[in-house]
Amino acid sequence: MIKKIAILLFLLTLGITYAHAQSDTLRFMTYNILHGATTKGDFNLDAIAQPIENLNPDFVAMQEVDFRTNRAQKYDLVTELGWRTKMAPLFARAMPYDGGEYGEGVLSKYSFISTRNYPLPNRPGSEPRAALSVIVSTPSGDTLQFVGTHLDHVRNSPDRIAQAEELVRLFADSPYPTIIAGDLNATPDSEAMKILFKAFTPASSPEKAEYTFPSDHPRIKIDYVLYSHGQDWQVVNTKVVCDTYVTDHCYYYVDLILE
Repeated sequence: MIKKIAILLFLLTLGITYAHAQSDTLRFMTYNILHGATTKGDFNLDAIAQPIENLNPDFVAMQEVDFRTNRAQKYDLVTELGWRTKMAPLFARAMPYDGGEYGEGVLSKYSFISTRNYPLPNRPGSEPRAALSVIVSTPSGDTLQFVGTHLDHVRNSPDRIAQAEELVRLFADSPYPTIIAGDLNATPDSEAMKILFKAFTPASSPEKAEYTFPSDHPRIKIDYVLYSHGQDWQVVNTKVVCDTYVTDHCYYYVDLILE
């Protein structure tokens, strides 16, 4: 009898170890690409792609993304960066702009099960914003939702508060573990972030000084990776990387395990 119990305990331990080994460690990155320009005003897509290649993320949320605009020399920036980094690209329009379109981009190591572009609320005359959602299956078979977004930049903007409320409405009750990443143009103590924190957890404590803007002398945090409450996420690592050439934002990445 003792021998049978020992064997059962061994098999149970083996099963737990195997299940843990099958958990995904995933890297999520948010990156404001300054509509394809650099801080020097030139156009260098290889330089913009280099941080993604260096960090090797599983998912990238990109903001200030141009699609075939005149200022971006008629390039489809997400597709170009996807080609350079060997990731699946997707663009979502927030508004028509400069002979093309302007909005959000997502890069993923994994193919998309489904995608959707959600317009976010804005007052007449203010800049439209969007949230780009992709649903993917990870190598261990988990299905998760990754959302890239860019909230209103105007100081004390009521649009930004309305946009935060809409993100909660859209994604807080998702049946999938959900990550929201992007340039949210809001500091951790702002009303917009307080709304988001009710449904989503920041990958690092709001009290931790992970300043992300501006890249030449970061003094505020406005770029985030958030994960949904009620899911078994484990934070492995968070890091801000500042490059004063490729963009005026530092890029930010987070390593998470979905257990």
